[in-house]
Amino acid sequence: MGIEIERKWLLNELPENISCNLNNFTRIEMTQAYLCRNPVIRVRKENDIFVLTYKGSGYKVREEYNLSLNEAAFNELLPKCSGKVIQKSRYLIPLDGELTAELDIFELEHKGLILLEVEFKSESEADAFEAPTWFGTEVTGLKEYTNSYLSS
Repeated sequence: MGIEIERKWLLNELPENISCNLNNFTRIEMTQAYLCRNPVIRVRKENDIFVLTYKGSGYKVREEYNLSLNEAAFNELLPKCSGKVIQKSRYLIPLDGELTAELDIFELEHKGLILLEVEFKSESEADAFEAPTWFGTEVTGLKEYTNSYLSS
């Protein structure tokens, strides 16, 4: 892939207009775990797609490379991961300007946690983005809201 540019927000609750309409958005069931946290090397299942991901250092801007896996490889690697397995439902919510809000609702140990990410084409686009008020508190750059940290 190359470079990932994203910002992240913590939601205390879903606004009613979103929570009542979740079924109208694309939903991805995710299971992910970490082989390494520095650098980040993760395995993830996204519905029926399996991926091994390398992420470089940083929060808003960092390297990211994805390698396709098959189900057998994912199942072989998952038990080799350390820490907690993360399970979440991701909803893809279209925003103005061809952007998409990726709304993650966590399960298991993190049940009740709701994070939202938006990926951008450039750092200047990310910096210029004005988040809607329902996005909550921005947590871009706070390691305790990274999935790798949540799995430890």
